[in-house]
Amino acid sequence: MLVHVPGEVQRLLGPHVRAPEGPFWWIDTRASSAHPEAHTLARSVCGRLTMLLGGSTWPSATTNAVGVVAVTPRTDEPTMCAPEAGSADDAAESAFPPLDLVTDSTAVVLTDRWLVPLTAWISSVLRAAARTDRAVHVVTPPHVRLTFPLRTALGPAPNRWVVHNPQGGYYDGLSGVPLAWQNGTFMPTADTPADAFTAGAAPTEQRQLTLAFRTVHTPDQRLVLGRALEAAWRHLTGAPPVGWGTAEPVNLPWSPEQLTDLARDRAPAPTQLVVVGAPDRTAIATQRISRTTAGVAEEIRLTLGYEHPQHVPLDALESLAATLVTEHGLTTMLATLRAARCDLAVPAHGEPPPVPVSFTLGPRDVRAIGRAVASRPPIDMRPRPVGSPTSPGLHYPLGDGTQPSAWAAWQRLGAHLRPPTSTPAPATPPPPRTCRRRRCPKA
Repeated sequence: MLVHVPGEVQRLLGPHVRAPEGPFWWIDTRASSAHPEAHTLARSVCGRLTMLLGGSTWPSATTNAVGVVAVTPRTDEPTMCAPEAGSADDAAESAFPPLDLVTDSTAVVLTDRWLVPLTAWISSVLRAAARTDRAVHVVTPPHVRLTFPLRTALGPAPNRWVVHNPQGGYYDGLSGVPLAWQNGTFMPTADTPADAFTAGAAPTEQRQLTLAFRTVHTPDQRLVLGRALEAAWRHLTGAPPVGWGTAEPVNLPWSPEQLTDLARDRAPAPTQLVVVGAPDRTAIATQRISRTTAGVAEEIRLTLGYEHPQHVPLDALESLAATLVTEHGLTTMLATLRAARCDLAVPAHGEPPPVPVSFTLGPRDVRAIGRAVASRPPIDMRPRPVGSPTSPGLHYPLGDGTQPSAWAAWQRLGAHLRPPTSTPAPATPPPPRTCRRRRCPKA
């Protein structure tokens, strides 16, 4: 992958890793634990590439591995943390890139790097799992963290982040539920979070501000996508995004026009993207572009990190809502704030849940619900009109992100705004989930 985006080396490999000047080639070489010689072979490949082409490797010890490796043909099924794991048939397993384990219900990825991103390889595993009706379980030690894009990709059940518990066994890295290997997959064994999951949480001054918003556009040859996300980025950081791509590392310079071309080429299939900002201003977004009966929809989740609560620009949310309503076809936007790492890495322990800060309803849904009804919600704070005076959206303040009671207000607001027609109500972020069945139906 040819990477043009500055800062991706330090973001994904660590702040002390030296980055090349200008664009550079990024090559991932992965060793499957299903083959005893794979790790040595991968080190040899990386070492020889560095010797012939220059550059550097990570981890640095790989550089000296340039020997010839004899590979024994595989004669047995891969094993992992549990005995008698079971395996899928050859035809189904061949649908996946080389994995550590594939069973009838689950594709298992074992990894141990300090930060696990949504690489093109993991994206291909997720696609293959969806085609074959399997879950993807990423298994890591407890010190490992995930990037936000991978955390989002693993969020829908039955996918899981499985963390090895230092006290024995395993737990879900997103919900903390204890897990055990049963019948070829990881299954919950209790309802209460594991002690290792709750013990890692600690108070912090750092904050994460997340905007989950949706825009809808009329299909048109002149339509350029990505401008709503750029407007939000500029409004909150003072600069546009730096790069975009379909996986991590994010490799392309920011360009709404090129982003639109890719989405148009993939239509009517949806397009999932990752967007990053400058290294000195921590922000990352996922963007899903799809065709709907209403038009071309952009579903965006933008998260920004702040070292101190006073740095969070809560006072800028209403003016941002007005801009998105007026210029970018906003339908809904929910802003939440929580105490969590400002580097946006997802740790394998509990963090405080997000607290709603504000909600914006676009003009289309205001008309569908009725302005008189939408303007009188059963909460203490009154909405403020944003956008056109004749057909405004409504911006509902819900608090400053410090009152857990804001969730109750948000639930009352959501119930009040649920229209009597088929128009969907504002989406509420799902609580931590547990899946007790071996295989869950597709959403």
